[in-house]
Amino acid sequence: MSDDDWFESAFEDEDATGSASEDGDASADFSEDIDTTADAFEDSTTQDAFGADRPDEAVADSTDAFADADTDEDVPADDDPFGSDDDPFASEESGAGGSLFDDDFASAMQSAGPGGDEAGEDFDEAAFESEIPRIDLGISGLDEMIQGGVPERHLMVVVGAPGSGKTTFGLQFLYHGLQQGDSAVFITLEQSRQAILDTANERGWEFDRYEAEDDLAIVDLDPVEMANSLDNIRGELPQLIREFDAERLVLDSVSLLEMMYDDQAKRRTEVFDFTRSLKQAGVTTMLTSEASEDNPYASRHGIIEYLTDAVFVLQYVRGDTQETRLAVEIQKIRNANHSRATKPYDITLDGIDVYQQASIF
Repeated sequence: MSDDDWFESAFEDEDATGSASEDGDASADFSEDIDTTADAFEDSTTQDAFGADRPDEAVADSTDAFADADTDEDVPADDDPFGSDDDPFASEESGAGGSLFDDDFASAMQSAGPGGDEAGEDFDEAAFESEIPRIDLGISGLDEMIQGGVPERHLMVVVGAPGSGKTTFGLQFLYHGLQQGDSAVFITLEQSRQAILDTANERGWEFDRYEAEDDLAIVDLDPVEMANSLDNIRGELPQLIREFDAERLVLDSVSLLEMMYDDQAKRRTEVFDFTRSLKQAGVTTMLTSEASEDNPYASRHGIIEYLTDAVFVLQYVRGDTQETRLAVEIQKIRNANHSRATKPYDITLDGIDVYQQASIF
């Protein structure tokens, strides 16, 4: 298989294994539409992400391009992820007088009132003005922590440990856009296309219907194949996004792509060029990334957070009772005012709910 046919082959595989059901036929028809688009690029050759030969100096520059980038704040290095010497769960109570860790956790979170600096930030939305078009993520509670919304066409990453809800975060982000009439693309390197459909449909998000109506494309790629074909993918993906008229895109996960490169310099260069091509495509993109084993605030390879416009950190927090809770923090969003508080959240059949008025401590 030639490198140029990476997108086409992803959908041909679906046709070969699809069922004779009406939904399967609709998916196959949609695949043929994407194949037609992909064929338009068969005669193109890409020397780099932008269709031109690059001198060695340009590669060297891109290798270290992320080194000078800065985030909104330094990443804490303490063993305690929240930088506190005190027991964070010692005597915290909700506004209703009950423990935050009663059996009915959701009720406790909803009844918890403001509690100082950690209780969230109140934004004066009436006074907020911006010439930058902005969007909501579709994550209940988290959107309220971002004044005015995330700027359109931002490249974002959600970093977290296994099971913290990264894939759900991405699916919920796409679903919110689909509800508003946006077109969307979901690229998975970890699961099959059918597994993604099943996960979304179980929550009542009707991804199969959106796919049949050509509003959604779900592409499952082997990470090795993607790494081997990355030059062509990097050149073709922006135009394919424009042809599909996609407003939102999710790649789950960038960590698997990073793992395909043993050489650190090569990894940095390839990831840098890939993220730059996504920005040029003009689509609002959400990447997912595994967290570092040593630092829950950093990605596995410590690269992607420097190349993105926004970073959301999902992590586990354990109290002295050994009861584990999930917490989210907005590490940075360029051109946006946002809360820096760490907030608890739950993953339910309705998706992710963030309790922005509650304190995790």
